Amino acid sequence: MSYNKTIKEMQKEVDQYIGQFKEGYFGPLAMLARLTEELGELAREINHYYGEKPKKNTEKEKTIEEELGDLQFVIMCLANSLKIDLEEAHNQVMHKFNTRDKDRWTRK
Repeated sequence: MSYNKTIKEMQKEVDQYIGQFKEGYFGPLAMLARLTEELGELAREINHYYGEKPKKNTEKEKTIEEELGDLQFVIMCLANSLKIDLEEAHNQVMHKFNTRDKDRWTRK
């Protein structure tokens, strides 16, 4: 099934998932630690696919896509816990790049 979700819909889906547990969201520092852990797992996968460090035969096969999804989930948890709208955050950063950095790179 292919369904294009908005960032708001994804944040709501994550919030509904977390909301079913009494523990709720972890604190910001714990989520930062989780984010760092997931980033390390992404780095490891990229190193296996594109770097000089092949996987051991005993290591579970994971994908870069899976690791990016894990990162996205934790980012959404962190944003939700801090009441940050990621669509608005995206709009702000794109405005910054389109103004501050508009002449920084060579256009095609």
